[in-house]
Amino acid sequence: MRKQGLDAAGVAMLLGVQLLLALNQISIKVVNAGLQPVFFAGLRSAMAILFVWGWLVFRGRPPRLNREALLPGLASGTVFAAEFLFLFVALDLTTVGRASVLMYSMPLWFALMAHFGLGDRITPMKALGLVLAFAGTAWAILGGAKGGEGNIWGDFCALGAALGWAGTAFIARRPVMRAEGPEMQLFWMVLVSAPILLAVSPLFGPLIRDLQVLHLWLLLFQASIVVAGGFIAWLWLMSVYPSSTVAAFSFLTPVLAILLGAAIFGETLSPAILGPGVLVAAGIVLINRSAARR
Repeated sequence: MRKQGLDAAGVAMLLGVQLLLALNQISIKVVNAGLQPVFFAGLRSAMAILFVWGWLVFRGRPPRLNREALLPGLASGTVFAAEFLFLFVALDLTTVGRASVLMYSMPLWFALMAHFGLGDRITPMKALGLVLAFAGTAWAILGGAKGGEGNIWGDFCALGAALGWAGTAFIARRPVMRAEGPEMQLFWMVLVSAPILLAVSPLFGPLIRDLQVLHLWLLLFQASIVVAGGFIAWLWLMSVYPSSTVAAFSFLTPVLAILLGAAIFGETLSPAILGPGVLVAAGIVLINRSAARR
């Protein structure tokens, strides 16, 4: 049943998903040392096919590729592949801070898509909340990112990843794909994206780098917990709660990633992370208040 605003259960689940996605950023950073990024993304999608299929069978709903969903399913999977191709190329070309800021501009693009294509109107209060949350995220990442130099093509790729992410969310909200349900939406995404990413990965350099056992365990974590678990949860949240509000919580992921970086890698925490936290929290409050008043 669709809800007009976030309740306590929705907030808790959203925070859990964003924490998982922050851990995802940490694990990607580690695995990239052992696997070429686009090849890694393709392997993750290929393995996730099995996990999502198994989950659907366990639920008593084995996957069926409906003819009505063929075109939007292919579109969703193709955009999903483009999203991760752009993201991993961006991380090879530009700094993590710049790529993350541009990638997590996704809610802005999705809010525009939802405003014109889904009827989710951007109120002045919601617009202010989006601006505050994005400003906080930009401050946090640019203040905490160290090393590397920006690259204009990498920046454009990161922006392409953000648009791809918004595109998959938009397609998931269309009537045909919404009728498929979150699990089948993800099944289409990984089923279509895996062969695309694996096919183009040789264009981006050697497939294997300094591969270690840890990288294989983290690949398994990515395919099972992050993709098959976290993405299904995120798509379900998009189908139940106001879409722009759910998307806005993605601003928390880079902030949480910085906190995890401090806890795991010993990176320095400074006022540069506390100030952005206030802005992000204020933005989320404004966005939720806007949704609740509609």
